[in-house]
Amino acid sequence: MATTTTRKVSTSLTLLAGMILAGCSSQKPVLKEGEKPLDVATVVKQKMPASVKDRDEWAQSIARAFESQKLAPTEENVCSVLAVAQQESNYQADPVVPGLSKIAWQEIDRRAGNLHVPLFLVHTALKLTSPNGQSYSDRLDKVKTEKQLSAIFDDFIGMVPMGQTLFGSLNPVHTGGPMQVSIAFAEAHQRGYPWKMEGTVRQEVFSLRGGVWFGTYHLLNYPVSYTEPLYRFADFNAGWYASRNAAFQNAVSKASGVKLALDGDVIRYDSDEPGKTELAVQKLASKLSLSNRDIHQQLQKGDSQAFEETALYKGVYRIAEAKAGKALPREMLPGIQLDSPKITRNLTTAWFAKRVDERRAACMSQRQK
Repeated sequence: MATTTTRKVSTSLTLLAGMILAGCSSQKPVLKEGEKPLDVATVVKQKMPASVKDRDEWAQSIARAFESQKLAPTEENVCSVLAVAQQESNYQADPVVPGLSKIAWQEIDRRAGNLHVPLFLVHTALKLTSPNGQSYSDRLDKVKTEKQLSAIFDDFIGMVPMGQTLFGSLNPVHTGGPMQVSIAFAEAHQRGYPWKMEGTVRQEVFSLRGGVWFGTYHLLNYPVSYTEPLYRFADFNAGWYASRNAAFQNAVSKASGVKLALDGDVIRYDSDEPGKTELAVQKLASKLSLSNRDIHQQLQKGDSQAFEETALYKGVYRIAEAKAGKALPREMLPGIQLDSPKITRNLTTAWFAKRVDERRAACMSQRQK
């Protein structure tokens, strides 16, 4: 569920050693005052339910992720990673997705319809024997996990002309693994990965160690000014800095009088044309003493912490707070409705963040043995 939105993959940020989760500033103190570093592997095994399979592998994978990413080995950081993994997969490296076969067939038929390719041609192509000896259609009928589905599409795209027609070179499985990491995010942030990859980054994401490493990176390996972990969990679902950007959109709305969706997208990543947030900011151009070009360039920093130091960011808050007569929040849960064939309920990013935060709190309340 972590990547149900289509936000731009953020640029990698180099971290100094010892980032902490809550109250992290640009200086990123190693540990809070009086806090002692913990043995990550030991804490993981103590906190995870005894019923979880491969607890030792989980412990070693998380410990290696913390070590290689130079993250502070604190209880809060460990519990945050465990909370996301529990929420996303219930600690399963390759979780079963109910109704995945039906979802896969619907996606294939949808692609065929969009391209005006007759369904009988597509279904005939899927009856061909795949590299594992079974037909593609037989494999699709039995598929249970995203790892299996990704492998089917890889084979279909690589071996059958119809696969290229429907999908080009793009596998339609976009997330996977125990923390439901975006494949695109993993491909963009593979530098520093501590294990030798035998296959592709995509295949590594579906492994326990790979899913944990990239999931931990997405959750903790970027600097923020948030006051509590809740907003990192929202970012995990909606994209880096979505919570900071949603609060900024709220300030833009109050300053300009333009009603905006507080979704965390301050700029369009699919076009050079200005989006609704950018157009609203342009109404404030004279008060900000910024040109439309300046506004666009500074909004482009919306996927980094550096955005908070721009004249645009500070100026919008100055205008908005003067108009509101009070201080405005610098963090806010994005208002995003989750949209995915895997989701059968009415869920939001705020729901996801709060549910994960409850799991983190429960983890931290457990007494260490």
